[in-house]
Amino acid sequence: MERTFLMIKPDGVQRNLVGEIIRRFEAKGFTLVGLKMLQVSQELAQQHYDVHKERPFFDSLVQFIISAPVVAMVWEGDGVVGASRNIIGATNPLTAAPGTIRGDLAVSIGRNIIHGSDAIETAQREIALWFKDEELTTWNPTIKPWLYE
Repeated sequence: MERTFLMIKPDGVQRNLVGEIIRRFEAKGFTLVGLKMLQVSQELAQQHYDVHKERPFFDSLVQFIISAPVVAMVWEGDGVVGASRNIIGATNPLTAAPGTIRGDLAVSIGRNIIHGSDAIETAQREIALWFKDEELTTWNPTIKPWLYE
Protein backbone atom coordinates (compact mmCIF):
# COMPACT_ATOMS: atom_id res chain seq x y z
CA MET A 1 0.00 0.00 0.00
CA GLU A 2 1.14 3.49 -0.87
CA ARG A 3 1.41 6.22 1.77
CA THR A 4 1.20 10.00 1.54
CA PHE A 5 1.79 12.96 3.82
CA LEU A 6 -0.93 15.58 4.29
CA MET A 7 -0.84 18.65 6.48
CA ILE A 8 -3.77 20.85 7.41
CA LYS A 9 -2.18 24.27 7.47
CA PRO A 10 -2.76 26.93 10.13
CA ASP A 11 -5.67 28.48 8.23
CA GLY A 12 -7.47 25.12 8.05
CA VAL A 13 -6.96 24.56 11.78
CA GLN A 14 -8.01 28.12 12.69
CA ARG A 15 -11.14 27.80 10.54
CA ASN A 16 -12.14 24.53 12.28
CA LEU A 17 -11.93 22.48 9.08
CA VAL A 18 -9.91 19.56 10.49
CA GLY A 19 -12.89 17.22 10.85
CA GLU A 20 -14.27 18.07 7.40
CA ILE A 21 -10.91 17.43 5.75
CA ILE A 22 -10.36 14.13 7.56
CA ARG A 23 -13.92 13.08 6.67
CA ARG A 24 -13.22 13.48 2.96
CA PHE A 25 -10.24 11.12 3.06
CA GLU A 26 -12.07 8.61 5.24
CA ALA A 27 -15.10 8.73 2.92
CA LYS A 28 -12.82 8.00 -0.04
CA GLY A 29 -11.70 4.84 1.75
CA PHE A 30 -8.13 5.72 2.68
CA THR A 31 -6.67 4.56 5.98
CA LEU A 32 -5.30 7.05 8.50
CA VAL A 33 -2.03 5.64 9.88
CA GLY A 34 -0.51 8.73 11.50
CA LEU A 35 -1.99 11.87 13.04
CA LYS A 36 -0.67 14.64 15.26
CA MET A 37 -1.29 18.29 15.97
CA LEU A 38 1.78 20.40 16.54
CA GLN A 39 3.24 23.87 16.59
CA VAL A 40 5.87 23.72 13.84
CA SER A 41 9.39 24.88 14.63
CA GLN A 42 11.19 27.20 12.26
CA GLU A 43 13.76 24.45 11.59
CA LEU A 44 11.10 21.90 10.60
CA ALA A 45 9.30 24.46 8.43
CA GLN A 46 12.54 25.31 6.62
CA GLN A 47 13.31 21.62 6.07
CA HIS A 48 9.79 20.96 4.78
CA TYR A 49 9.90 23.85 2.30
CA ASP A 50 13.57 23.33 1.39
CA VAL A 51 12.70 22.87 -2.30
CA HIS A 52 11.47 26.49 -2.33
CA LYS A 53 14.43 28.04 -0.47
CA GLU A 54 15.60 30.04 -3.51
CA ARG A 55 12.13 31.40 -4.28
CA PRO A 56 11.05 34.85 -3.11
CA PHE A 57 8.08 33.45 -1.15
CA PHE A 58 10.16 31.00 0.95
CA ASP A 59 10.27 33.21 4.07
CA SER A 60 6.54 33.92 3.97
CA LEU A 61 5.79 30.18 3.62
CA VAL A 62 7.91 29.42 6.67
CA GLN A 63 6.40 32.27 8.71
CA PHE A 64 2.86 31.18 7.85
CA ILE A 65 3.41 27.51 8.75
CA ILE A 66 4.86 28.42 12.16
CA SER A 67 2.13 31.00 12.91
CA ALA A 68 -0.34 28.53 14.46
CA PRO A 69 -0.75 24.76 14.95
CA VAL A 70 -0.99 22.36 12.02
CA VAL A 71 -2.35 18.82 11.78
CA ALA A 72 0.12 16.38 10.20
CA MET A 73 -1.25 13.13 8.81
CA VAL A 74 -0.15 10.01 6.98
CA TRP A 75 -2.76 8.23 4.85
CA GLU A 76 -2.48 4.83 3.19
CA GLY A 77 -4.22 3.25 0.21
CA ASP A 78 -3.88 2.24 -3.43
CA GLY A 79 -2.91 5.32 -5.43
CA VAL A 80 -3.27 7.55 -2.38
CA VAL A 81 -0.70 10.13 -3.50
CA GLY A 82 -2.41 10.97 -6.80
CA ALA A 83 -5.93 10.57 -5.45
CA SER A 84 -5.13 12.91 -2.55
CA ARG A 85 -3.92 15.58 -4.96
CA ASN A 86 -7.26 15.28 -6.77
CA ILE A 87 -9.22 15.55 -3.51
CA ILE A 88 -7.15 18.59 -2.48
CA GLY A 89 -7.50 20.45 -5.78
CA ALA A 90 -5.33 22.99 -7.58
CA THR A 91 -2.88 25.09 -5.57
CA ASN A 92 -4.81 28.25 -6.43
CA PRO A 93 -8.27 27.91 -4.87
CA LEU A 94 -9.72 30.28 -7.48
CA THR A 95 -8.97 27.69 -10.18
CA ALA A 96 -9.55 24.58 -8.05
CA ALA A 97 -12.51 22.48 -9.16
CA PRO A 98 -15.72 22.52 -7.12
CA GLY A 99 -15.86 19.42 -4.93
CA THR A 100 -12.18 19.64 -4.03
CA ILE A 101 -11.03 20.84 -0.61
CA ARG A 102 -9.50 24.01 -2.01
CA GLY A 103 -12.30 24.54 -4.51
CA ASP A 104 -14.95 24.32 -1.78
CA LEU A 105 -13.21 25.82 1.24
CA ALA A 106 -10.37 28.19 0.27
CA VAL A 107 -10.24 31.54 -1.51
CA SER A 108 -6.56 32.59 -1.55
CA ILE A 109 -3.41 30.89 -2.83
CA GLY A 110 -1.55 32.02 0.29
CA ARG A 111 -4.24 30.47 2.52
CA ASN A 112 -5.07 27.25 0.69
CA ILE A 113 -5.77 25.11 3.77
CA ILE A 114 -3.84 21.91 3.05
CA HIS A 115 -0.54 20.51 1.81
CA GLY A 116 -0.26 17.14 0.11
CA SER A 117 2.78 15.29 -1.18
CA ASP A 118 3.08 15.55 -4.95
CA ALA A 119 4.85 12.22 -5.63
CA ILE A 120 5.65 8.94 -3.91
CA GLU A 121 9.28 10.00 -3.36
CA THR A 122 8.18 13.33 -1.88
CA ALA A 123 5.72 11.52 0.38
CA GLN A 124 8.46 9.24 1.68
CA ARG A 125 10.73 12.22 2.44
CA GLU A 126 7.96 14.22 4.10
CA ILE A 127 6.69 11.30 6.19
CA ALA A 128 10.22 10.69 7.46
CA LEU A 129 10.60 14.40 8.24
CA TRP A 130 7.35 14.73 10.20
CA PHE A 131 6.91 11.28 11.79
CA LYS A 132 9.07 8.76 13.62
CA ASP A 133 8.49 5.14 12.61
CA GLU A 134 6.89 4.35 15.98
CA GLU A 135 4.32 7.13 15.44
CA LEU A 136 2.87 5.31 12.43
CA THR A 137 0.41 2.49 12.77
CA THR A 138 -0.04 -0.50 10.51
CA TRP A 139 -3.53 -1.88 10.79
CA ASN A 140 -6.08 -3.69 8.69
CA PRO A 141 -9.47 -1.93 8.59
CA THR A 142 -12.39 -4.35 8.42
CA ILE A 143 -13.80 -2.32 5.51
CA LYS A 144 -10.86 -3.22 3.22
CA PRO A 145 -12.67 -6.08 1.40
CA TRP A 146 -15.43 -3.61 0.51
CA LEU A 147 -12.89 -1.24 -1.05
CA TYR A 148 -10.40 -3.49 -2.84
CA GLU A 149 -10.83 -6.57 -5.01
